[in-house]
Amino acid sequence: MGNKKISSYFSKKPVPSNDQPNLLPRDRDEEDNIASSQEGERPSKVPRVEINAFDISSLERDPGLRRLIWDYDPNKQEEVRRAYIKLGPFQPIPPKSPNFVDKNGRRFLPSWYKLYPDWLEFSPSKNGAYCLPCFLFNKPFGRHGNTFTVDGFRSWKKVNEGSQCPLFNHVGKDPNSLHKKAIESYLDLKNSSQHIERVIEKQTSEQVARNRLQLKVSIDAVMWLTFQGCAFRGRDETVDSKNRGNFLELVRLLASYNEEVKSVVLENAPRNASYTSPSVQKEILSVLATKIQQYIREEIGNSKFCILIDEARDESKREQMAIVLRFVDKEGFIRERFFDIVHVKETTSLALEKEISEVLSRHCLSVKDIRGQGYDGASNMRGEWNGLQALISQKCPFAYYVHCLAHRLQLTLVATSKEVIPVNQFFSYLSTIVNLVLCSCKRIDQLRDFESLRIEEMINTGDIETGKGKNQVGTLQRPGDTRWGSHLTSLRSLLRMFNSTCDVLRDIIKSGSLTQRSEADGVYDVMTSFEFVFILHLMIDVLAVTDDLSQALQRKSQDILNAMHLVSSTKDLLQKMREHGWDSLLDKVKLFCPQHEIEIPDFSAAYKAGRGRPRLQRNNRDFLTVEHHYKFDIFNSVVDKLMLELNYRFNEDVVELLVLSSALDPRDDYKSFQIEDICKLVSKFYPDDFSVMEKEHLRIQLEHFKYDAKKNPELKKASTLAELCELLTKTQKSIIYPLLDRVIRLLLTLPVSTATTERAFSAMKIVKTCLRNKMEDDFLSTYLVTYIERDIARGFSVDSL
Repeated sequence: MGNKKISSYFSKKPVPSNDQPNLLPRDRDEEDNIASSQEGERPSKVPRVEINAFDISSLERDPGLRRLIWDYDPNKQEEVRRAYIKLGPFQPIPPKSPNFVDKNGRRFLPSWYKLYPDWLEFSPSKNGAYCLPCFLFNKPFGRHGNTFTVDGFRSWKKVNEGSQCPLFNHVGKDPNSLHKKAIESYLDLKNSSQHIERVIEKQTSEQVARNRLQLKVSIDAVMWLTFQGCAFRGRDETVDSKNRGNFLELVRLLASYNEEVKSVVLENAPRNASYTSPSVQKEILSVLATKIQQYIREEIGNSKFCILIDEARDESKREQMAIVLRFVDKEGFIRERFFDIVHVKETTSLALEKEISEVLSRHCLSVKDIRGQGYDGASNMRGEWNGLQALISQKCPFAYYVHCLAHRLQLTLVATSKEVIPVNQFFSYLSTIVNLVLCSCKRIDQLRDFESLRIEEMINTGDIETGKGKNQVGTLQRPGDTRWGSHLTSLRSLLRMFNSTCDVLRDIIKSGSLTQRSEADGVYDVMTSFEFVFILHLMIDVLAVTDDLSQALQRKSQDILNAMHLVSSTKDLLQKMREHGWDSLLDKVKLFCPQHEIEIPDFSAAYKAGRGRPRLQRNNRDFLTVEHHYKFDIFNSVVDKLMLELNYRFNEDVVELLVLSSALDPRDDYKSFQIEDICKLVSKFYPDDFSVMEKEHLRIQLEHFKYDAKKNPELKKASTLAELCELLTKTQKSIIYPLLDRVIRLLLTLPVSTATTERAFSAMKIVKTCLRNKMEDDFLSTYLVTYIERDIARGFSVDSL
């Protein structure tokens, strides 16, 4: 039973043959929609005409000759209908020919077009009237026949018989007549604004606009909060909360100024598409950080680059490694870009090298393109055999390591302050003074009050001038061995607030605890001594010379050649101070002491340390004078020790590279420009960056450039290697001398200091605070990239995100 078909119970009824060409074939699936025609005939089974494509201009307009709508492929029928509707009813003027007159002498009149303008058509080939809407929308072989769709109407004498008029009857009185339904479909399809796809498209475009506005508000909020280093979320972000966090409160603020924004955000936003969830905030920030990294990658292009690496512990006690890339951009400017920060579970050189390689490869940067490494002096970094610089050098032997010059300078200052005994004691007293004065808010307020009274008194006496930004009341600063420039800042603050600090110490001696009183009394005696004041002025003068060097080394645009010139000039200034600075220093101290009631010793008397016996010179015959002690034991010792440390700390491992690099020095009208040294520099230190033919051609380019540089007024303006690179690009000389430009760019890629990484860790302290110590590593990374490189991020439009 299950295998039997319906044909086993009923026999098929034979279908009579039909030779009429105007009958349409139908598939089996459409048999239930086909009724018998007026004559009771059914169409023969012939294959459907498949029309995959058609030309609108080639459509047959004559109703008697055109292909029936049902002959077209179902997927094309709608398109054909639109084309015929666009063309409109075919309404030609019949020629006055006997062929168009029937046996009763009647013919089609063009005036009928005015009675039925929307649907009436005339076929010159068939001499018959047709209905365009019925042709397009009525099913063939309906119960009302095919007169106005297939065969054509020709009984002209019945047209004017009133209610019996075939044209009038075709329209029909019934509002649900086939013709009126066809007209309705015809008008609906003609009215494109009512098409369902147009309606959906309109609704979709409106929804897209609303969604884009929502997202724009969220993007703007995320960008603004990140640029300001603010947190996104709040402790309670529920609707009833009085403070829902910075992000939601900022969105609410933006909505309060714009009704259009207000209508699409927060409570008015769809629950499934509010674009304010924490995951969306992080995703927006991730997209922004990725675009910044892509921008930096495009800046680098095919250029060589240098890596600057440093480590620091964040607020959640995680070791973070900052990665900064140094390179020369297309305009010839040195760039140091913060690229990423990575959480490292181990600080071994192998672990650090692995993380660095992964970050570089993720952004299509090759380790073989590294031409410099800049780290601090940690053993895991600078180790010659197993350090990070050694591992990188194994993969790329031309990635030359340079110990951070700013870090070396700081080590020089620390060593000087510790190895000269009077200076070491001085900084020990300085720390005690700062600790005593700043140990409580009460003491800090006292210090500010005393300083305010002092400034007011000096203004009244005319000792100081008034003006915007002048005479600000500050406080003392603590010196730190790891903070660049902190020693000079601390000394200057003490010198500026010397009297006010003494007043606070005297108040502690009177009203402090027993321990504090004794400690304050001891440091007060030291502070008001000539030796303390002398060393204070001496160290300010000495550190002021080195501070200019420190600030210069921390600039992102500094080049290694100019940095070494600055080191040399600093040594020269210190030597000049040693030879000619004693008298001016002593005069300054002698002027300061009477103003603060400090006794000046007799410089020709024998020097006694404290209350002991006078000290003898090395011959054990003559006593040391006070002048000898201050000039030779302190002044000369400090300057000599500082110069010795500078010579030791700045004795470069890559000294030959720097010596050869000096051949490109543009100062003094290119006086040091040596072609042989430059060619040797390329052959020995950058052999893989130049082909054999380029090395031979380099000499010729250098000769042309040497002649050109002395004649060109623009090139004469260069005083550093960085300025020369910029001028070559600006004057388009880099196109004429591409090999020289390449050499200069390679040298400018060498690192000078890791100041940019230190700034990144300062930013990390602003971002990841004790209240935000649960920030995950990915969020911290994307946040810091956007916060630090916000100048790049500000150039992105919201639409591009």
